[in-house]
Amino acid sequence: MTDHLNSQYDDTSLAPASRRGRFSRSLLTAIAVATLTYSTAHAATPSAETALKLEPVQADVDYEKVSSADAKRCVVQNIDEKNTSGWVVVGPDGSMLRRFADTNGDSKIDLWSYYKYGVEVYRDIDEDYDNKADQYRWLGTGGSRWGLDDDEDGRIDRWKQISAEEVSAELVASLRDSAPARFAAILIDESEIKSLGLGRTKTGQLTAKSGRAAKDFRELAKRQKAVGPNAKWVQFAASKPGVVPAGTDGSTKDVLVYENSVAMYEQDEKSGQLMVGTLIQVGDAWRLVELPSLSADGEAIAQTTGNFFTPGAVRPGNAGDSAMGEQTQRLVSQLEAIDQKFSTTDQKDDIEKLHAQRSDVIEALIAAAPDETERDTWVRQLVDTLSVAVQSGQYPDGVGRLRGIARKQAGDSEMLQAYADYEAINAEYVVRQTPEADFAKVQEWYLDALNGFVDRYPRTPEAARAWLQMALSKEFEDKESEALNYYKKVAANFRGTDAGEKALGAVRRLESVGQRIELEGDTMDGKTFKLSALRGKPVVIHYWATWCEPCKQDMKLLRRLQASYKRAGLQIVGVNVDGTRETASEFLKESSLPWVQLFEPGGLEDSGLAKSLGVQTLPTTLLIDAAGKVVRHNVRADELPNEIDEMLKKK
Repeated sequence: MTDHLNSQYDDTSLAPASRRGRFSRSLLTAIAVATLTYSTAHAATPSAETALKLEPVQADVDYEKVSSADAKRCVVQNIDEKNTSGWVVVGPDGSMLRRFADTNGDSKIDLWSYYKYGVEVYRDIDEDYDNKADQYRWLGTGGSRWGLDDDEDGRIDRWKQISAEEVSAELVASLRDSAPARFAAILIDESEIKSLGLGRTKTGQLTAKSGRAAKDFRELAKRQKAVGPNAKWVQFAASKPGVVPAGTDGSTKDVLVYENSVAMYEQDEKSGQLMVGTLIQVGDAWRLVELPSLSADGEAIAQTTGNFFTPGAVRPGNAGDSAMGEQTQRLVSQLEAIDQKFSTTDQKDDIEKLHAQRSDVIEALIAAAPDETERDTWVRQLVDTLSVAVQSGQYPDGVGRLRGIARKQAGDSEMLQAYADYEAINAEYVVRQTPEADFAKVQEWYLDALNGFVDRYPRTPEAARAWLQMALSKEFEDKESEALNYYKKVAANFRGTDAGEKALGAVRRLESVGQRIELEGDTMDGKTFKLSALRGKPVVIHYWATWCEPCKQDMKLLRRLQASYKRAGLQIVGVNVDGTRETASEFLKESSLPWVQLFEPGGLEDSGLAKSLGVQTLPTTLLIDAAGKVVRHNVRADELPNEIDEMLKKK
């Protein structure tokens, strides 16, 4: 059987084609036994030892390796899912190690998944089902990169999704390996620049810089000596990103930008810094604009002018003060060492101690900061670190430290004080919600705290967020007039901001009953949609996301409703607010919902579809009559049958 399968199905083995050169003929023969030649019930199951020898196509994947001795204790299980077959490898402790799946029923593996500590961190994907990996995706603790391999040669040609931090890591790797193609994949190109909607002058400037960078990178990589063959990316450092608002110098869209950003790296136990410069967000990916700057000794060369803003150069090592630079670099190394320890323990006490140590180091970095820009960066990181640790339940004592940041580390900066205070309130709100707590009293405390906050910091971005929270709580209490007052404050005081747009949308929604509303966008398959095209038919608009379980329950009822009111022409419009289109697409492949689905990047927070009606919570459902007028602006799914019956009676 083995020889038969090998001769007939070498190209349908578990290994993605772009990796097969790494295996001997004998190993390929063994792996061929595990092909999906027949249905899972009849195909031979591979041994755990064989399956665990497969490796990701991309070399820089941090996944769980298994020794030969431990591999013998692992088990292989069949995948028994709708429309999917294949195998998973499970470790002795029951945690997932690998998953090899056929997702389209053609008896060939097209998805190779790798795990670490039971969490999927990477997958090779054969999107066009030709038995060659053409996409590479990092997930979970592995990051957020999503690379596309157009010619299926194992090298990433384009990034569909990549964060600013990961772009800086790719830049270090590009210099280290002297890899122009890798650099080109993170460099903004002419078509992307045009898509930003910037004015003619700025578009021309960026196009020229990008073109020079693409042309000159190879020479820079050869000439520079600071980033050597053993260089390893450590950290991304930058002030908070800024928005270049639509209307600036003839621009037509908001553009999100980092200026004067820095990549920190280690080379043979020495720290170095690379001036990344300007990064621009294009869809779900960040892009470089120009060549990096660095000196021979590895110190970042601060830019004197930015591409969009007056620069406040981020210099974590402070090239002008070597003693301070060494201290900062030493502290950053300590921070990295602590972060690595988090992945080696699941003991609650140990995790709390690590969070405390991490906070101590960041406080030392704040004290050592040579300028306000760097101080701001570290203060915000301390706030973020503590807020996440407290709200996840890993470091309850962090609430006290959070409260003290506004008084101690934030200095005279009202913006930092507000940022720290707001996160402290939200973290404490989570801590107070114990099983035995009186939720009504906790909610009362929270609203009082937010009221006090907006009195102290009425013009800060966090005040807008606080008012939106207060408005939402009033909506839950069915006190819409009070909610409207809060929304109108935000809309008036924060015009042009995301919060202001969301508040304006909420006002539109709350005042929509009896009025026609417009909803326009793109469907999941890229077609243009206008709500006005459905005039003459009753419509239910359902805002949802894959992480919202009540939304999924609503879908079952909506499916029945669509069938029950088919003669009335009932139309359903789904509006997905997941972070990525792919997340929603994967869910819809399984669910096959028979109605149109709209999507726009940005999620619940930033999607234009969410902001257009001020949607802050899910599910949110609206009922529209045949004339296009809103009957209910926030109706529960179980209320829809009665509401639709009443609406149809009035026709």
